[in-house]
Amino acid sequence: MNLFRKLIEHWGWFWIIFFCYFFYLMLNITQRYIPFHSDIAFLQIKQKEVHSIPGYLTFFYLHVYSSIFALLAGFTQFNHTIQEKYPKIHKRMGILYVYVVLFLSAPSGIFIGFYANGGLTAKISFIILGILWFAFTIKGILLIRTKNINLHRNFMLRSFALAVSAITLRLWKVVLIFAFEPNPMDVYKIIAWLGWIPNLLLIEWYIYKKNIK
Repeated sequence: MNLFRKLIEHWGWFWIIFFCYFFYLMLNITQRYIPFHSDIAFLQIKQKEVHSIPGYLTFFYLHVYSSIFALLAGFTQFNHTIQEKYPKIHKRMGILYVYVVLFLSAPSGIFIGFYANGGLTAKISFIILGILWFAFTIKGILLIRTKNINLHRNFMLRSFALAVSAITLRLWKVVLIFAFEPNPMDVYKIIAWLGWIPNLLLIEWYIYKKNIK
């Protein structure tokens, strides 16, 4: 517990560098889809959905592009320097995060979750992820309107833990493939849950230890 608190509270630069590195990797992944194409990268294995599901490609691109902004805006929300010295930036970036999540990233994620690889197990996971992401975010907004700062922070921590699943999902995918070389569809079944549940459990443990509920 003490080690984790030191990482959170005293290793600020470590987390900044960690996030920036993986954000850069996410940005590179996103750039593969510029300009708009329907047969590149991940979409190469989603041609059935692209050609048979109305709106699939639109929702896919909404999710891919908007998630980058959600990650960037969300990361600024838990920096004490920004919160204390630049409250306007904190507020504006928070508003950006909320609008992106509620109107773009979460709804589009839920939609494409219905057509996720890995069968019913993976689909259920991605749909739950999208619903929880939406719910935690809107709960956080309702709480800040009542000036309940502690609970607002808790729910926004939960929300951002789910946003970071875009990164952790890919990390787990690399680990599983390197360590076990499983069948590709089995990988999706596993990382669909592994990408976000450990994040949420870690944040819940952190909230509990910080006693800020």
